[in-house]
Amino acid sequence: MTGDQGEAVLAGTRCLLEARPLPCLIVIFGGSGDLTARKLFPALSRLFQNGGLPERFAILGAGRTRMTDDTFRDKMREALLAENALNPGVWEELTGRVFYEPVRYGEPGDYRKLGARIQAIEEAMQTGGRRIFHLAVPPAVYEQAAENLGLAGLAGSDAADAWTRIVVEKPFGRDLVSARRLDTVLHRHFQESQIFRIDHYLAKETIQNILLFRFANAVFEPVWNRNFVDYVSIVSAESLGVEHRAGYYDQAGVLRDMFQNHMMQLLALAAMEPPAHFTAHNVRDEKAKVFSSLRPFDTAGEFRDLVLGQYAAGSLAGSMDGRAMPGYREEPGVAASSVTPTFAMIRAYLDNWRWQGVPFYLSSGKRLAAKLTRIVVAFKEVPHAVFGNVLGEHITANRLVMETFPSQAIDMTFQVKGQGARLCLRPAKLTFSFPQGPDEPQLDSYEKVLLDCMLGDQMLFLRQDAVELSWGFLTPILDMCEACGELESHVKTYPAGTWGPRAAQNLHPGYLKDLAS
Repeated sequence: MTGDQGEAVLAGTRCLLEARPLPCLIVIFGGSGDLTARKLFPALSRLFQNGGLPERFAILGAGRTRMTDDTFRDKMREALLAENALNPGVWEELTGRVFYEPVRYGEPGDYRKLGARIQAIEEAMQTGGRRIFHLAVPPAVYEQAAENLGLAGLAGSDAADAWTRIVVEKPFGRDLVSARRLDTVLHRHFQESQIFRIDHYLAKETIQNILLFRFANAVFEPVWNRNFVDYVSIVSAESLGVEHRAGYYDQAGVLRDMFQNHMMQLLALAAMEPPAHFTAHNVRDEKAKVFSSLRPFDTAGEFRDLVLGQYAAGSLAGSMDGRAMPGYREEPGVAASSVTPTFAMIRAYLDNWRWQGVPFYLSSGKRLAAKLTRIVVAFKEVPHAVFGNVLGEHITANRLVMETFPSQAIDMTFQVKGQGARLCLRPAKLTFSFPQGPDEPQLDSYEKVLLDCMLGDQMLFLRQDAVELSWGFLTPILDMCEACGELESHVKTYPAGTWGPRAAQNLHPGYLKDLAS
């Protein structure tokens, strides 16, 4: 191994983990559910394999399905097999730390039994009274579970030697009123420092890198403002339909499902001011300032700054056989007359010094032409066409594309001279790709957030004031749509496998260009 290779390995190890978490017990409500099988348990298994879990730990599944410890272990083994994450040697070590306790979420007596089981496991596994309750359950159960945990004396406290933390998956309510009600129940028994509101999307490497890209490089920040930026486009497109989530999705729609969490967080990362220090408190302060700067949506103008769409039958983009895709109303579990939007584009403005007058286009949808997540910063054209008399052509403005999927890269587009005797321009790109090298570690998003929760780092978790501010912006939009007697006429259909309704291009003329960058 060369000196450079040795340094790379050491750097990679430091990036993976500074110190192992303290011993703890991880209790997963919804232990028998899909999220546990597909995401949580495989993530915990990989952390264990890579030395990311504490030296002493235990995993306790809790759910309405009646199972024994052995039945639950068999189910988790099958889940690892399905995710291609089963390492036989690792499993032999892990299985003895995995347990299960049946819990009916609305039965206080079951929580007392759970408390006794927790105490027994903690004594046997010597986890030191440190507990994480992960609510991998439907949102309707959050309040019930939090309340019963508190009434059973399981909420604990937040101290250095023994702590209790509760993890809540998004969505955090379905509007401002319900978000505040959930927060009231949580704070009845848990302190804010104990509450971890998880949006695993924020733990993706490229999402985290947006902050480092902006604030660790002096060349970009001076032009990251209204003087140089024409617009910012934030796109989160999915090629899949509603799949098995039709029951939830038909009640939520794209605005509740994507905008209150993913889209607003991407907006905050793109627009926030530099924090005084890179700490959870300071970063979350700056995010909250972005949301408080959002110009209230002009409901009097109705759909002037909003486009809604719903996918109709079409073909799967890029498929070899061009197989047909059903329309949203033809999906199992969706009402035949549903007007639930599966696509939305919002033109938003931030009323602050940095961004005054710069439009932010937020767009997300299902059954679009491809799965794609990116932030496009379109800079203004050069102030004076120096080469106009020579080139006689329009000079395309610079563009910065920060992409999470599929390329996981940052591209900067600029103009250079084409080869040859004639003076002409051609676009060129500077590209940085994120995928790790052979000696660099990589954590998937759930591994990262689970690790941060064990370490008590709330940097990537949402704070209640930010939740309320983002709902405060979106709730008037939702109310306007629900009060609209002619909503169906405003929900434009688009064929599955396309980039959404044509009205999106009318609202944002650069939309298709942003997708093709």
